[in-house]
Amino acid sequence: MGSRKYEIKVVLLFLFYTIGIAQPSTSQPPNIVVILADDQGWGDLGLTGNQAASTPNIDQMAKRGAFFNHFYVSPVCSPTRAEFLTGRYHLRGGVNGVASGKERLNLDEVTIADIFKKRGYATGLFGKWHNGAQGPYHPNARGFQEFYGFTIGHLGNYFDPQLQMNGKIVQAKGFITDNLTQHGLDFIEQNQKKPFLAYFAYNTPHSPMQVPDEYWQKYKDKILVQKGTVPNKEDVEHTKAVLAMNENLDWNVGKIIELLEKLNLIENTIIVYFSDNGPNGNRWNAGMKGIKGTTDEGGIRSPLIIQWKNTIKASQKIENLSGSIDLLPTLLGLSGIQYKTIKSFDGVNLTPLLMGQNPSALQNRFIPTYWNGKTSIRTTEYRLDASNQLYDMIRDSAQTTDVAKIYPASYNDILFKKKQWENEVVAAMPLTDERPLLIGDPLFINDVLPASEANARGNIVRSSIHPNDSYYKQWRSTEDSILWNIEVLEKGEFEIEFYYACSEKNIGTKIELSFQNSSVTKPIIVANDMPLIGVQNDRVKRDESFLKDFKPLNLGRIMLPKGKGIMSAKATVLNAADDLEFYMIRLKRIN
Repeated sequence: MGSRKYEIKVVLLFLFYTIGIAQPSTSQPPNIVVILADDQGWGDLGLTGNQAASTPNIDQMAKRGAFFNHFYVSPVCSPTRAEFLTGRYHLRGGVNGVASGKERLNLDEVTIADIFKKRGYATGLFGKWHNGAQGPYHPNARGFQEFYGFTIGHLGNYFDPQLQMNGKIVQAKGFITDNLTQHGLDFIEQNQKKPFLAYFAYNTPHSPMQVPDEYWQKYKDKILVQKGTVPNKEDVEHTKAVLAMNENLDWNVGKIIELLEKLNLIENTIIVYFSDNGPNGNRWNAGMKGIKGTTDEGGIRSPLIIQWKNTIKASQKIENLSGSIDLLPTLLGLSGIQYKTIKSFDGVNLTPLLMGQNPSALQNRFIPTYWNGKTSIRTTEYRLDASNQLYDMIRDSAQTTDVAKIYPASYNDILFKKKQWENEVVAAMPLTDERPLLIGDPLFINDVLPASEANARGNIVRSSIHPNDSYYKQWRSTEDSILWNIEVLEKGEFEIEFYYACSEKNIGTKIELSFQNSSVTKPIIVANDMPLIGVQNDRVKRDESFLKDFKPLNLGRIMLPKGKGIMSAKATVLNAADDLEFYMIRLKRIN
């Protein structure tokens, strides 16, 4: 067989976007609604062929707009979110993990919210942030005027969860997806007279597998005909829970569209729908190899729908390669926004494709994917995987046969591009992440230091191997401590709350928080002997930690000097071993 020759081009972006498109009759700039699912695979929707899925509202979006058939994200959540926010490879923005501070987006990166806010847009985020929890990294400091949701990777309970509203801790009511949607709808109604950017960052169908009864009852006894790519590894009950959670998510998508129509905003609103990575389990995914966490096709191919009624042609199916890095440049292009880049976008403006054009620059792209030391490269025809095997993706989407020796010219070309990209992007990342947690930003009154971003010394262990939303337990000695590597940006006085659980045996235990030469100490005077929560709502066995209803102990006020160092929490008096449990520190600037 002869070799196939093709050209791989690195597409460079213009410094300015000036896109001429058919504008709606209103003079107001278009609104932007971005809907992001969490752990929803390419094959989890009715429109992609899942016979068991009930996703009529999402499917209808594709009929009303454009569906990108080869859209690629990262293998896990934080990197994809960073690429959407910036239009740049996640490694360039310092995002190289999902916990312990590695998910933070560097402060010199400009976000989509920064840009649109400066153009007069109201900006709101409702749901999962996962790109930094403390002051300067918090969504309220990254361009989002309104934030309602959570900053960590995932929650331990989806019913009546503890969330944040613009930095303040609040108690939500009901199922989380429904609750997030309602707050986002309120934001749209409040800002309907001016352009808005509303980002619905849902956390379903990510585990734990919880969903209201009305959805679960539809699937719990359902016989699934379509099987996972590796059938013997499929947890059928988990798949059923995913289907139920996706139907609930779809219902909420319908609520968003319903409100836009009710307010007569639908013709002036660009709606984007995608997922952050591949499926969180071995379930039907059109026979593709790989799941969440892998750089294979099934781990990173995501549905992408872009709808703009009467502007973007309906029922388009776009086959060109695209990725999460393209979303920001595309939304700028569709909105007609001229933006001078300080740091060049890695993504490209897909507006010409949406308007029925197919520029030659977009026809021969390659999409690199990196995670956990592994890089794959996707071209129109091929995938070079992390072990440098080459697959013909047109004839072998399951990646079963290495064709490197059959097409040596193509193989060498793609291998060269892979090494070139790794030398430019991957090699620029520091070997270790030495960034301290930044607190004490005078513009951000409330800060948190969760257990998930701490290290423990002594006997203390995490409640789960998964750091996100875990807590610390097995406090056995006054020598045990919990440590954070922090930098206080500006000195000041802070009120400290220590979120804990313990029985009456530990009444009188003294908790000390210290930083440099400052410290504050207070005894526990009220027991908080609470059971694990979330157990009763799980549809299948979970891997992540259960939680408790942790309560705050007000430690009082502490003066924190400006500078770097280790903040430590310890028990100077411990009345009972293995009884004290810790979830987070909350800091509130007083002056």
